[in-house]
Amino acid sequence: MATFLYDLGRLAFRRRHFVALIWVALLTIAGIGALSAPAAGSTSFSIPGTEAQKAFDLLEQRFPGASADGATGRMVFKAPEGEKMTDAANKATVAKTVNELGDGSEVVSVTDPFTTHAVSKDGTVAYASVRYDAPAMELKDATRDALEKAADGARDTGLTVDVGGDVLQAQPEAGAIGEAVGLAIAAIVLVMTLGSLVAAGLPLLTAIIGVGIGVSTIAVLAKALDLGDTTSTLAGMIGLAVGIDYALFIVSRYRAELSEGRGREEAAGRATGTAGSAVVFAGLTVVIALAGLSVVGVPMLTKMGLAAAGTVVVAVLIALTMIPALLGYAGRRIRPAGDKRGKSAEKAAPSQQAVKPNLGTRWASFVIRRPAAVLLLGVLGLGTVALPVSQLELGLPDDGSQPTSTTQRRAYDLLSEGFGPGFNGPLMIVVDAKNSDDPKAAAGTVTDGIKGLKDVVTVTPPAFNKAGDTATITVVPGSKPSSTQTEDLVHAIRGQSADVRSDTGADVLVTGTTAMNVDFSQKLSDALIPYLALVVGLAFLLLIVVFRSILVPLKAALGFLLSVLAALGAVVAVFQWGWLGGVLGVAETGPIMSMMPIFMVGVVFGLAMDYEVFLVTRMREAYVHGESPSQAIVTGFKHSARVVVAAAVIMMSVFGGFISSGESMIKMIGFGLAVAVFFDAFIVRMAIVPAVLALLGRRAWWLPKWLDRALPNVDVEGEGLRTQTEKDADPDEDRELVRV
Repeated sequence: MATFLYDLGRLAFRRRHFVALIWVALLTIAGIGALSAPAAGSTSFSIPGTEAQKAFDLLEQRFPGASADGATGRMVFKAPEGEKMTDAANKATVAKTVNELGDGSEVVSVTDPFTTHAVSKDGTVAYASVRYDAPAMELKDATRDALEKAADGARDTGLTVDVGGDVLQAQPEAGAIGEAVGLAIAAIVLVMTLGSLVAAGLPLLTAIIGVGIGVSTIAVLAKALDLGDTTSTLAGMIGLAVGIDYALFIVSRYRAELSEGRGREEAAGRATGTAGSAVVFAGLTVVIALAGLSVVGVPMLTKMGLAAAGTVVVAVLIALTMIPALLGYAGRRIRPAGDKRGKSAEKAAPSQQAVKPNLGTRWASFVIRRPAAVLLLGVLGLGTVALPVSQLELGLPDDGSQPTSTTQRRAYDLLSEGFGPGFNGPLMIVVDAKNSDDPKAAAGTVTDGIKGLKDVVTVTPPAFNKAGDTATITVVPGSKPSSTQTEDLVHAIRGQSADVRSDTGADVLVTGTTAMNVDFSQKLSDALIPYLALVVGLAFLLLIVVFRSILVPLKAALGFLLSVLAALGAVVAVFQWGWLGGVLGVAETGPIMSMMPIFMVGVVFGLAMDYEVFLVTRMREAYVHGESPSQAIVTGFKHSARVVVAAAVIMMSVFGGFISSGESMIKMIGFGLAVAVFFDAFIVRMAIVPAVLALLGRRAWWLPKWLDRALPNVDVEGEGLRTQTEKDADPDEDRELVRV
């Protein structure tokens, strides 16, 4: 591996014009394709294999033309203090507004609150329901403008008017802002780390090109593969972070090779052969973790994971080819500003550094002297932060989690005030009586059974389709949609289905947004352990090949579990309990987003293995070249600690930029990933890893002889390059080199 990448790096350095032209051409083609590609529209959300999805599909089949996937909206009216919505003037305003709403070209139906009894018992709150023939993300801007204009007209009469539902749903715009913030901080960190504007600019340039190609390709395929903007946001976030980090490690190694007196082309080849090998395997772990999301069985997660994995592959390829090419253009300007040393000074640098060891060397020496104390402190600290995970509650965000400044949140609160908290999350009961002798009697039996359950406020009469074989019943719970009481009600209704089937021959299915959220959370919870076993297992095998050790990969996996549990604990403390919520702008506490645990496992595991590979491969390289286990740890930190810290800060900056988002989902993802990178990079990799390696000594690098013979020798530490150099130095030696 090392010798192949060494040759690739030298080739890219020599043929830099050709390599740069290829990547610029790919970016141009992808960009033109993205601009000319048809709009993606809305992304379908389905959860195959769940009862809620089965009921939804049945509704589309039995109630054709009902626009089951069309956008919905609720315009909520509240009378001024001392008045009621039933007053003549207020009724006239509502009637006028309903007529205006019904004139829209995409409107299927509008309900009048005074004919559908959509007025609260005290008469102060009323609502009109609007249904559209297109999903929320496909609605025309004119349709939303008409809705907002109608609401403004009603407000002018003195009524309080707000709009809820998914009609105002828009894709979050925080991605671009977050990436801009991350890029700005990354630029500062790179300049501080590398001490050269040219050196700092290379990782930024290649990362932007890689993300541009990846995101543009997603845009080209979005319509055909049903990819939404969330997919692009995730791919851009991860691609930017790993793209900068991978390029940073190769540039840093190139400068180290120059400082040892090697020529520029040779330095580029060696940097690509050594640091590039680490980049390849670090990228593979990220790809495994992201592509592994496919096993969850949720199409949306599968597409997001594969798209992000593709962007990571592009980042790896750019780091291995375009970085050596750009190093050829940079020349000696890659050195820190003011560094004019010649080769003689460069060769003297190691002795100077020995006199004044850098911070990484001093920290590693400290850990080696007190490994047990550092290990105990790190494990206990992360374990304490992880304690809130025991109280983790899962759910999906709704209008109740929106900031109080939004009209969706105000409409949600008005409906809760006028009709009860459960009104915002009604359950849709589908009675499939096709095999029943008396469909009406079967639906009546279901209705009576639901009325007797706990936490039920309202049960509407059954509404049959034209064929008379399928009925829908709306149930309003007494608790809010995200509560455990509402989830218990969903399970209780489903628990009656077996008795109903045996008595009437009808099937009872529960669907609706609330039931869909319950099923989604359950499906993700059930998939977490198998997914974790698959991803960690595959990466464990990969790391055995890389490090040629059993204990080092095991330590890496256990350290990851500590960091991800601690990160989830921090997410629970902030977003569920409200700790530091005011500082981070958390508008509303509540259940943690259902996909957060499995999403963090996938993304954080891949990124955590990046630091493991980058840091420990340098230790392995030193150990293979004859250093003692303790000295190898110090050498690894001496050469890699500063760069790993910079890479972690950059990644935290990219993720942390999304914390400012007004969307709770993006805010939670940004915070969770940023905190996870902090825990993993600074506590696990910088403290726990060297402490464990110091305690294990030579046993850390133990591998059974039979397994050592069976495994391929990928030569990540670059031993083949050293052998090649020795043979090149002796013309009498056979120059033939077996390359892996």
